[in-house]
Amino acid sequence: MTAPYDPSDREKVVAKLPAELRKELKVRAAELGKDIQDAVTEGVEAWRRAKSLAAVDTSGGTSFATYLPAGLYGELKKDCTARKISYNQGIAQSIRVWLDSHPSPRPKPPRVTGARRIIFGNQKGGVGKTSVSAGVAQALAESGHRTLLIDFDPQGHLTKQLGYELLGIDDASLAKHMLSEAKGELSELLVPIKGGDFEEHLWLLPACKDSFLLDAKLATSRSVRIKETALEKALEGLEQDFDYILVDCPPSLGYSMDTALYYCRTRDGEEENTSGIVIPVLAEDSSADAYDMLFDQIQDLSEDMELDIAMLGFVVNMYDSRKGYVATSSLDEWQNIGEPPVLAIVPELKDQREAVRVKQPLLVHAPYGEQSEVMRTIARRISA
Repeated sequence: MTAPYDPSDREKVVAKLPAELRKELKVRAAELGKDIQDAVTEGVEAWRRAKSLAAVDTSGGTSFATYLPAGLYGELKKDCTARKISYNQGIAQSIRVWLDSHPSPRPKPPRVTGARRIIFGNQKGGVGKTSVSAGVAQALAESGHRTLLIDFDPQGHLTKQLGYELLGIDDASLAKHMLSEAKGELSELLVPIKGGDFEEHLWLLPACKDSFLLDAKLATSRSVRIKETALEKALEGLEQDFDYILVDCPPSLGYSMDTALYYCRTRDGEEENTSGIVIPVLAEDSSADAYDMLFDQIQDLSEDMELDIAMLGFVVNMYDSRKGYVATSSLDEWQNIGEPPVLAIVPELKDQREAVRVKQPLLVHAPYGEQSEVMRTIARRISA
């Protein structure tokens, strides 16, 4: 039978839903590797066939948006009228039907290595390492994962964009802990990132200006291996407290980047592609040149220390096909590499710039925007 609507022709729908139902939907969709709009579509279709459904408590609901096929959206409104229920109640019941028919998969056995470690690296500045790492961290936390986001760039853009102050030059910091120059526990420096459906699941380790000195101090260290292992040793005590640790790396090919690459290597007993590097790029030639140099660094470190460093994929950021042949042909080249794959294409939109301007996380400022949905897609793909 032919569907009475074109699934490729979708329109935005907005409803008021309680926070717990929204969160349950996002977590379950992430667990099952399904787009939220597809989950809601399946729920609406099942709801239309179902009879005598219990009401869902929608009191205290806040805005929820998704996309339904245009024809299905119209049928849903007609059915709500026929059943004498509100449109909000119809959407809520549809989501409840989908959740009840798609139980959470069995939890995976605990990993012996603790947190999965994902770094975001590219020595070219301005490609969006900060925005992508922050957005993916928010999406992972929104799905119920305890997530730590680390600002490893001495410029501190991530810290400032989220509305926090950089650590003082004389304060304890990640760099000082890496060099065994700090007192106290590194966990004392973590701050919670509040807002959205990720609250109580996301923390930030802020940057400190002293990180500018890190490469020089690592270079003069007497320990042969401290250059590579320093970040891992500093973060070791935090790993059992988190499901994911994400690192926003500096635009550098120096010793700091070596420590980050070593940190995201595949450890003994760890499944392939559990940890690794995500590479944000732009659809233009300079990103390709920068990737060539990063690739060489990864290969050299892997060979010198006999490591397996998984390149999880590219994220083509700030893409706009209206820029013409340079953008479209460059995108084709990224996609034609094959391995590592292109995880997602982030469109050039105002949402991220506005979020930075108002110092809010992207998934708080524009939770149902296209860029936020892409961040959820990346999170789903690297956590599969």
